[in-house]
Amino acid sequence: NDIEYIYSEYFNKLEIIRFSSSLGKYVGYTELGVKNAERWNSDPSELARRKAEKERYCKLTVDID
Repeated sequence: NDIEYIYSEYFNKLEIIRFSSSLGKYVGYTELGVKNAERWNSDPSELARRKAEKERYCKLTVDID
């Protein structure tokens, strides 16, 4: 439960959007990021895909590290 998966997108060294498995949704930090966050948060398949990344990537590799 203490593992968090974070996916961020950057443009010109500025974070525009982030998905956090703790929140279970996207958060936008710029005008473009907010618009994309609204669009992606309304798509159940996109949210399910990102939530599955925690299981697929984080939980499988935590024992290796």
